[in-house]
Amino acid sequence: MQNARLIATVGPSGAGKDTVLAGLRAALAGNPRFVFARRAITRAPDPGAEDHQPMTPAQFAAADFALQWQAHGLAYGIGREIESHLAAGRSVFANLSRAVLPEAAGRYPLLVLEITAPPALRAARLAARGREDAADIAARLSREAPLPPGLPIARILNDATPEEAIAAALKLLDSLIAP
Repeated sequence: MQNARLIATVGPSGAGKDTVLAGLRAALAGNPRFVFARRAITRAPDPGAEDHQPMTPAQFAAADFALQWQAHGLAYGIGREIESHLAAGRSVFANLSRAVLPEAAGRYPLLVLEITAPPALRAARLAARGREDAADIAARLSREAPLPPGLPIARILNDATPEEAIAAALKLLDSLIAP
């Protein structure tokens, strides 16, 4: 498939990236055009957080990643298997950091799927998680970084139900990645 792309999902804390990605994964299950990368992270498994491959720092250092970055005191990586999926014509969803987008764009056909939500809604979502206190939430909300210029960006406003955001993302993807 000539339109296979790395679909880099980004967005600020509390925007609902994991929820939208999970909904897309369910909606696209069985569709051979799409796969979802699983991030490796140097943190322990957490049932309340995203599904990830937990690694120790030593395991992470020994692994071979297509893309890797550091954030919030942790190391993150996406496995090289994305390259075989892209070569086979499948688009790959990956939850990436904005910091690694220029590298990703230089190495792979890229589409940035930015999930956004109003700050007050993001604050409420972060508070509902119960993992951080008010000061930590305020710090997360203040950490907005702009996207690097010149990248192809599709934006989804996730300010209603998850189902509406997922439907909007599917519609957008259908128009951007033709079979």
